[in-house]
Amino acid sequence: MNIFTTVLSGNIDQLAAITAKHEHILLATDQNVSSLDQVQALINQLQQDCAQLTVIDNLPAEPRDEDVQNLIAQLPQSISLVVGVGGGSVLDVSKLIAVLGVEADNAQRTEKFQQLLAGETPVQRTELLLIPTTAGTGAEATPNAIVAIPSRATKVGIISPVMLPDYVLLAPELTTSMPAHITASTSIDALCHLIECFTACISNPVGDNYAMIGMQKFFANIDKVMTAPQDMQVRLNLLWASYYGGASISHSGTHLVHALSYPLGGKYRIPHGLANSLLLLPVMKFICEPCQEKLAQVYDLLPQSDKSLPSLNKAHALVDYLESLVVELGLPTKLNAIGIDASQLPELAANAMEVKRLINHSPVPVTEQDVLNMYQSICE
Repeated sequence: MNIFTTVLSGNIDQLAAITAKHEHILLATDQNVSSLDQVQALINQLQQDCAQLTVIDNLPAEPRDEDVQNLIAQLPQSISLVVGVGGGSVLDVSKLIAVLGVEADNAQRTEKFQQLLAGETPVQRTELLLIPTTAGTGAEATPNAIVAIPSRATKVGIISPVMLPDYVLLAPELTTSMPAHITASTSIDALCHLIECFTACISNPVGDNYAMIGMQKFFANIDKVMTAPQDMQVRLNLLWASYYGGASISHSGTHLVHALSYPLGGKYRIPHGLANSLLLLPVMKFICEPCQEKLAQVYDLLPQSDKSLPSLNKAHALVDYLESLVVELGLPTKLNAIGIDASQLPELAANAMEVKRLINHSPVPVTEQDVLNMYQSICE
């Protein structure tokens, strides 16, 4: 297990030097991703590189605790390398597989998983390679694995530096199969990571530096990826923006957008990027004035920014830009569009306030009424 992650960018051909030294490789993905020609080529390469390959291709979106528990029964006895290929959910579960894989048998793996859900910190894992197929979650750069707990209507984060991977491959050709609406929502997820970490009360110069680099790449490429979806350089730039978002999380942390989105994913299984795209605007409006200096710095990264404006005007102009961006990307702007009505909002607000790990990162004090108001602002 390496202390530092080696990040490669390009195509899958360069992985042979990593995979050829392993006896038993487990590749974890989902059925949509496993059907891609590029992933089939990777599977064929792995079959040639190692003595034994196990492929698990039924990993679910927005994984629940019971999904991970069911997955444990599919794990082989010994694993020398875990290769996770997919979106954030697949990468998060791949991290958990790497941690659980060091246990001797499935009974011990089940016990370890319950301990992790209860707050135990992972201390070891098997070797891990992560290959994102979406430019959004940045999960390949975070020490987190997020698991939904429907019985509690929320999600929990299992967090440890141990879960940072040994290797990451950013391969833009793997992101071209995404439908436009998935490209849009996952990209907004990346932006949420970057801007939340930059404005969190625990922000710091290291995380801020990653966030600024990532946001610059995001703003320069988000329009292009929608008009030129086959441009590999644009795709790679957004993968790097996503990676820097994950790196920002590793040094800082998200706050209100993610805290408010967790109940939507935890209970209603709303896709994470979609939930974040809905909540970005109400949260940015809530923190606009108190965070005007930092939001002004973000505004200055926009290709068409007016750097002569005062800070508060820049902050409001940024919020206006984000509002128009969500609309231009064709993403919903109201909770009603995803089946959530006003009667559900008090429960959502109460559950969001229980996500203390993220609520505590808020740059301004926040009450349950504040959270309820934010939900109500996007519910007709």
